[in-house]
Amino acid sequence: MTSEKNMGLIEVTNIGKVFKDEDVETHALRDVSFVIEKGEFVAIMGPSGSGKSTLLQILGFLDRQSSGVYKFNNKTMDQLTDDELAKIRNKKMGFVFQSFNLLPRTSVLENVKLPLLYSDFKESEWNKLAMDAIESVGLGHRKDHEPSQLSGGEKQRAAIARALVNDPEIIFADEPTGNLDTKSGQVIMEILQDLNEKEKRTVILITHETYTAEHAQRILFMRDGNVESDKQVQNRHFAKKEFHK
Repeated sequence: MTSEKNMGLIEVTNIGKVFKDEDVETHALRDVSFVIEKGEFVAIMGPSGSGKSTLLQILGFLDRQSSGVYKFNNKTMDQLTDDELAKIRNKKMGFVFQSFNLLPRTSVLENVKLPLLYSDFKESEWNKLAMDAIESVGLGHRKDHEPSQLSGGEKQRAAIARALVNDPEIIFADEPTGNLDTKSGQVIMEILQDLNEKEKRTVILITHETYTAEHAQRILFMRDGNVESDKQVQNRHFAKKEFHK
């Protein structure tokens, strides 16, 4: 019998995804299989159109595969309803996107509190939970600012705080440095790496940048809907822990 410690947090077996437009079928994913253990930091790389964003949508319960089996925490997801998947997603997963997805004309604090509306946490706890998340990314001095008053790096830190507020098991980061300059992007990668190393959170990063991917422990490289390679990072970049300055 497999011990729980050796079970993957995410296990996908022969996952396929087909998009149909009238009589035309597009195969976005083809027989993709891999395991991601709890506490891993995995980067998924590949050129545009390789299937990496489609894969993230499936892993994050934002879409369903056309074929194959997806297990999360050793439970097969295929039989669950969309509402059941949404509940798991809200409790177990946090998302960070390239475009930040912050509400305009709404403070950082209120943006970070948003996921708590659908959580089991008491409303009396929301402010503290949100402030803890905001402080953890070094943004406490900006809690009352609206997104238009923040730099790109600060917007992404607010988005990370929002992803953390429900204390998720796993963080999905989709091109989180794509709209940032090099220095701001480095700060974001240091925060993600810190969350993985210190808090033992699982991080799955979608990126096309090799330097960004090398903050991870492992890189899955995708091409034409397939996993072309799955390798450990040999020369890993380590966080400098400077983001609180």
